[in-house]
Amino acid sequence: MRIIISSIFTLLLIFGGSVIYAESTPEYTSVQEKLETLGFEIPTQKVTAPDFTLQDLKGNDISLSSLQGKFVFLNFWATWCPPCRAEMPSMETLHNKYKRKDFTILAVNLRESGTTVQTFLKENDYSFPVVLDPNGQVGSGLYGVSGIPTTYFIGKDGQIIARLVGTREWDTREIYDIIDQLVN
Repeated sequence: MRIIISSIFTLLLIFGGSVIYAESTPEYTSVQEKLETLGFEIPTQKVTAPDFTLQDLKGNDISLSSLQGKFVFLNFWATWCPPCRAEMPSMETLHNKYKRKDFTILAVNLRESGTTVQTFLKENDYSFPVVLDPNGQVGSGLYGVSGIPTTYFIGKDGQIIARLVGTREWDTREIYDIIDQLVN
């Protein structure tokens, strides 16, 4: 419990300030500026994304730390959420465009059964990786998600790059340019 409270407090502090943390390379600063222009929140200081382990729909454990070395598109969602449903086709497009690069989507479903999620994914022909957070401990606890969808961009080094609360079209030229910079 102490870890969860500490993680929430840390994330609130990091995203609550007004100073933008910028990596020393000009390319990274440029990415942050682009993300900020698109409505993303940029951390005010360097922070490692809180690690977690959740099960996918086949019962396999997936940990965030096992994805280090890839750019991670971490999305918190639910099947009953209209904005979540609206952005999923563009997430599938991103997944298909970048799945052979150092990129992965990890969609964390909040508080729904595996059967509900599996049915939804099958009906919509979505193939990106999904894990289940049945009690909301990761979403609401570690990441302080209070509205969905919420998406985090996590760098190859495991550091949080940006956060976006709300829906968006992910298959745009601006997002492609940003992801191209982050995966290369």
